[in-house]
Amino acid sequence: MLDHELINRTLSTALSTGAEFAEVFVEDKKSSSAMLDDGRVEELTSGRDRGAGIRVVVGDTTGFAHTADLSEAGLAGAAEVAAAAARGGGGGTRTVSVGSHGTSAGATAKIPPEDVAKTVKVELLARADAAARAEGSQISQVAARYGDSRRRILVANSDGLLAEDDQIRTLFSVSCVATGDTGLQTGRESVGRTIGFELFEETDVTELARRAANRAITKLSARPAPSGTMPVVVGPGGGGVLFHEACGHGLEADLVAKSASVFADRVGEQVATPLVTLIDDGTMAGEWGHFAIDDEGREAAHNVLIDRGVLTDYMWDHLRARKQDRPSSGNGRRQSYQHLPMVRMTNTYISNGEDDPDDIISGTESGVYVAQLGGGQVNTATGDFVFGMTEAYLIENGEIGDPIRQGNLIGNGPETLRLIEAVGNDFAMGSPGTCGKDGQGVPVGDGTPTLRVKALTIGGTAA
Repeated sequence: MLDHELINRTLSTALSTGAEFAEVFVEDKKSSSAMLDDGRVEELTSGRDRGAGIRVVVGDTTGFAHTADLSEAGLAGAAEVAAAAARGGGGGTRTVSVGSHGTSAGATAKIPPEDVAKTVKVELLARADAAARAEGSQISQVAARYGDSRRRILVANSDGLLAEDDQIRTLFSVSCVATGDTGLQTGRESVGRTIGFELFEETDVTELARRAANRAITKLSARPAPSGTMPVVVGPGGGGVLFHEACGHGLEADLVAKSASVFADRVGEQVATPLVTLIDDGTMAGEWGHFAIDDEGREAAHNVLIDRGVLTDYMWDHLRARKQDRPSSGNGRRQSYQHLPMVRMTNTYISNGEDDPDDIISGTESGVYVAQLGGGQVNTATGDFVFGMTEAYLIENGEIGDPIRQGNLIGNGPETLRLIEAVGNDFAMGSPGTCGKDGQGVPVGDGTPTLRVKALTIGGTAA
């Protein structure tokens, strides 16, 4: 992406005022999207974003500058600005030579999306629209969206690291609105993978649309959600976001360092039932949060955070790990070259247990079965959370019964981990997501097998 000698000179400029560490991050990202709403193509866009971010560290001070000018003058100017921002004294000049340590390449696409005609992509949207509307006259609105991106990155730093990655992602989603006596109800399905257009060789967009439509139609006859504390069974895949939000963020080393995490200073403690093993894994080929290297050039890793209930480690980026004289866990991520990296999750999930999913349900006399969670809020300092339930059902006499609507799942992350009393053997990843933190969004995945929490609070509207 850039001549290595140019990178060497840029790093030397960044270090020229006595910095301890300097890094050059180069990004070239192409993307395209299309959206069909109410039977019409409302959006058909493509774009390219290319530039470099330069980080310079002096003591506890970080200077950062970014530029879209990848000429030698542009890079030198950004390096000087970053160095000036970080300068805290000292001086002298340090010459560095970038090696080839950690050079990596991302997964290759069988069918590069950029080689596929826009008409083919729009045809997918039209097929999804027709399939959703065919599920019933109650479907009053359908919105389908297609998106793809190719992100090439290069990371070099003053420790001699030089690494590259080529990340291709493809996404498709369908949202439906059903109209009935209970008003408007919605249903949504999405699929996203770190692969090319071959996504649609393994995904039937008409089936995706049917599921979204039926979810909306089912909710028209759903009962108002109950209120109170009761057992909750979380279905495979759809509840992974609960553990991403309620537990995952609290295991990010930057929040731990700020004492903004309920898990701070608890490594080695039993923080969950022994049934729980929580993992963050950027190596999961094809999953939405997969990459070969993170945005600091570290190879993606399989990180066990909680092992059979015991907190074993946090997630680390380069700077936090450097202060602790330990390696990064490959969790340094940034939205683009215009942003500083920070500790972020990749694919976060609870691993398989040994229980039969049917036995988990039949062993629940009464409660709620959550097939899919929606958006929510969490306080990482306390672990308290609230999530909307986008698809949920009553459990009565050990069987899944009537659908319910307008309910929230309320609880506390650490307490929930301790109250998990059954974990199934049917692990699945959930829908692709974008995780927001400090104004940045990055692609992430999450997953879970069927599991039962002994008691959670349901905030419903039933009398």
